[in-house]
Parts: sequence; structure tokens; C-alpha cells
Amino acid sequence: MSTDQSNNGTGFPSLEDFEALLSEYEGDQRVVRENEITTGRVLEVGEEYVLVDIGYKSEGRIPLDEFKDAFGAISIAAGDDIDVLVESREDDSGQCVLSKEKADRMKVWEEISLKAENDELVRGTIVSRVKGGLQVDIGVKAFLPGSQVELRPTRNLDRYIGQQYAFKIIKFNKQRGNIVLSRRALLEKEREELKKKTLEKLVEGAVIEGIVKNITDYGAFVDLGGIDGLLHITDMSWGRVSHPSELFGIGDEIQVKVLKFNSDNERVSLGYKQLTPDPWDGAERRYPEGIQVLGKVVSLIDYGAFVELEEGIEGLIHISEMSWTRRIKHPSKMVSEGEIIEVVILSLDMRDKKVSLGMKQIEPNPWTLLEERYPVGTRILGKIRNITDFGIFIGIEDGIDGLVHISDISWTQKIRHPSEIYKKGDEVEAVVLNIDVDNERFSLGIKQLEPDPWELIPSRYPPGKSVPAKITKLTDFGAFAEIEEGIEGLIHISELAYERIEDPSQVVKVGEEHKVEIISVDPKERKIALSIKSHKRRSESGNLREYSDDSGATAQLGDLLKDKLADTFSEEE
Repeated sequence: MSTDQSNNGTGFPSLEDFEALLSEYEGDQRVVRENEITTGRVLEVGEEYVLVDIGYKSEGRIPLDEFKDAFGAISIAAGDDIDVLVESREDDSGQCVLSKEKADRMKVWEEISLKAENDELVRGTIVSRVKGGLQVDIGVKAFLPGSQVELRPTRNLDRYIGQQYAFKIIKFNKQRGNIVLSRRALLEKEREELKKKTLEKLVEGAVIEGIVKNITDYGAFVDLGGIDGLLHITDMSWGRVSHPSELFGIGDEIQVKVLKFNSDNERVSLGYKQLTPDPWDGAERRYPEGIQVLGKVVSLIDYGAFVELEEGIEGLIHISEMSWTRRIKHPSKMVSEGEIIEVVILSLDMRDKKVSLGMKQIEPNPWTLLEERYPVGTRILGKIRNITDFGIFIGIEDGIDGLVHISDISWTQKIRHPSEIYKKGDEVEAVVLNIDVDNERFSLGIKQLEPDPWELIPSRYPPGKSVPAKITKLTDFGAFAEIEEGIEGLIHISELAYERIEDPSQVVKVGEEHKVEIISVDPKERKIALSIKSHKRRSESGNLREYSDDSGATAQLGDLLKDKLADTFSEEE
């Protein structure tokens, strides 16, 4: 066709030629559908938009932000081929509406959908904590429930943020944009595979590697590989352990010994201290009785202190074994925790694994020297350190007191309480009565400084002698009367008067003085029997005999019999 013919003389193509050219151009156009992904070529990277040719009659613009990475960098250039989503083939300005971001998301969804159908794993990074669990970036946002993070529920989910793991898709809904993941399912599968291998070598006595998984007050749980074992606190060390965290931390890789394995319930008891010898083996040779050793005070209790001789061997120092002389109310007065002290082995019980220790045995027993320094009968002078209901304590030496029992204060005086006579700090003299080294008792006496007046009473007050007496006390059965200071006798109710009386106060009053006759004297029991009635009869009959205290005379037996017969006849009349 000539130019003239094609232009019709006007310079423009004829209608037939234009339709032919348009048909040829449209034949070259790619089939482009909306909401589908197609490949385009980057024509230009501008400041705000990227111009992309997808082979359609018009180009498309995509915001530059869709091409920026997490750090804001642009990773494309003119000439690059990229996948884009055709949102609309033409907008109001006649350009295609494209999106690289939506294309990427759609491709990810397609990949995830395919993996979900084929039960394949996906990898992702935990990016944040959300209600009920964690959010994971696997190309799109997915949900990881808290119950699916670990084999056991964990409280601290924040520690997983930023971590990358493989996950199993347990729920997928593309229309709702809902993906639920599980890490626990993978861990359970891994655990089962490990468990099979572990069970093959899990026999009592075996030494295996494990990882500390959890720590409690009573022990630690160790992951042996698909199966957990309990390492009880008592099997961690031969020594003292207050809490398992003193020895182990979560994540520690340790060697343990299988103490017991129950295949029925798959319970495993583990030991750590059993990897080393028992310190009690041969302890009787290392710690014979009487040997002096060094030890560390590890614990104080009300009745003593525990001392570690070596790891796994502790002994008790009873509070009574801390000092020969000091009265210790609490062991903290003598030792403190962590202190290194010298002790003596008192006894060692291999069966019950107990050691008795002593501190005071390091020094000589001062009580063994007391007998030499203070033989019985020695007079001492000391100050009263304490007064009790039963006596007074007199200081002998530093830490050693002697007791004067209330019964050893006076031969004759009736003392209700020592405080009636003494007060704390008084200096008194006493005599040594007895020293009991085994029981650490030092007995003293004050009355023993003078002879016992009762030894002379029988000779000074023979039966039949009349003496003046002062009524000191009335009782239902008679009256007590003092014949000299500290010496009292009993006037029985039948000896108060001739006639029968029911109440002593009918005849005598406290404080009154009466003449009485000595009926009998018992120096062993320290008792004297007196009679007002006998004195009066003797006085009335003229047979009354006075005796001076220093005459030493005694009544004749015949005279006494006469007087008794006279009394009898008088009563009959």
C-alpha cells in the first residue's frame, strides 16, 4: 500500500489501517486480571513512587514505602523484575493500581496454606506479647497460645520475645486471616524421640548427663533427655544444703547417678553426692574418741551448736559441753556461725552417723582440782552470788559456786527463806561439806562452823528438870515453848492441865512464860517433850527439884517413880 493510499492524501492513517494497528497492539498485550499477582519491571524509582510496567496499556505506581526494609533502606533499582498485585487495571487517571506489599503477603499466605495442607513446619520470630499468648512473625502475623510455648505452662512469656523457632500450624483460616501455631507439639515429638533413646540406657547405677530444668524447695528436676528425674535435696551433697539453688541453677548441665527407676510410672530418682565417696567411710579411724580437731560452726540451736568437721560430717556440741564453769543460756554466748573452733571428739556413732563434741575438754577440768584445794572441813570466805528458796550460793572461784542448803544455815533457828537472814553480796564464812566432781556440786555449811548444841541438850536438860519456857506457837495438839534461844519443846495438850481440855488457848497464850518439866529429850530427832501439868504436881507435892544449867545433876530413878505414882493416885482421887 502506497503512502498516498494509506494517508488518503491527508497525512493520517486510514481507518482500516488504524484498526489493523490497534488489533496488532492489543495482540501483544498480556492478559491482566484484577486481584491477581503478575510480574512487572521497574521503570523508575522516584522520591515517593516506583513506576512499574506490567505489560499492560498503562504503567502502575507503587508507594516507595512498600520497598523499604526494617531499617528504611531501598533494595530495588530500575530494570528489576518484581511481583505485584493488580488491585485495579485503571484508576481515574488511567493508570494501573498495583501493590508489592499485598503481593508479598498473598504469596506468603499461599506458601503457608500449602505447608498447612502438607503438615510442614514454619519458622518465625516472636515479636510481642498479646492476650493469651505471643504474636509470631512468619511472613504474616500468627498467634502462639501461652499453653503451646513449652511442654509445661510458663509464666514469663516476655523472655521469648525476639527468639526464632520452628512451629507447627495447628489452625489455618485464610479468609479470616487466622493462623494458630504450636511449639509444644514439636517439643513433645522431640521429647518422645529422645525418651526412647534415654530409656535404653536408664538403669539403676548408671551415670548420665542431664540439664537442670526446674528447682523447688525440696530438690531439682533434671531433664535426662525426654524424661525428667528428681534430684532430692538430701542427695545433692554429703554436707549441709539449705536450698538446692545453693548448688544448681536452671540450665546447668550436670552428671547424675540413677538411684532408682520405676519403668511402670517412669519415675526416676537421681543422686549427685553418690558420685563421690561417703565421708563416713573410715570416719572411726579419722575421728577416734579424745582427738582434738578443728571444725566450722554451721548452725546454732537452743541446746547447742553443730560443727562441720568435713563435708558430710557434722557433730553437736551440747551447751553443757561448752564450759566447765560458766552457766550458758544460749550457745551464741560462746560461738558464732562461720567460726572455726577447736573441739574434742567425745563419741562417734557410725550406725546413726552422729558425733558428740566438746569444747570445755580442751582445758583441764577445774572441778578435779577443787578436792585438792578445798578438802572437806576447809573454811572459806566468800560473797553471796545468789539466793534461792532452798539455800544460798557463795562464790568460790570464777564460775564455781558453793551451795549452803537452807538446812545447813542454823542448828536451831527455823528459817523459812534464806532472805530472812542474808542478802545478795553479803560476805559469809562457811565450811566445805562435800565436793561432787562428777555432778559438779560444791556443798557448804554455815551451822557446821560451830558445834551442834543438840549434842549437849540431853545433859543440860535431863528428864524431871523444871525450867522456864516461853509459849511460841499453839496447835490443835498442844503448844510449842522455847526453853532457850533456838531450842523449843512440845507441851502436848494432855500435859497442859490436870483436866481434859479441847483447845490449848484455854490454858496458855503465845508470849506467856510458864514453868515446865522436861519429860524426854531425843537429840537425833531434835525433839523435847515438856509438861506444865507435871511441874505443877511436883510443886504441889513438894517433890519439885530445881536443877542449875551447869550442875550436871540428874533426877534419881526412885524419886521419879515416886512422883509418877503420886500423880497416878492423885488422878484416881
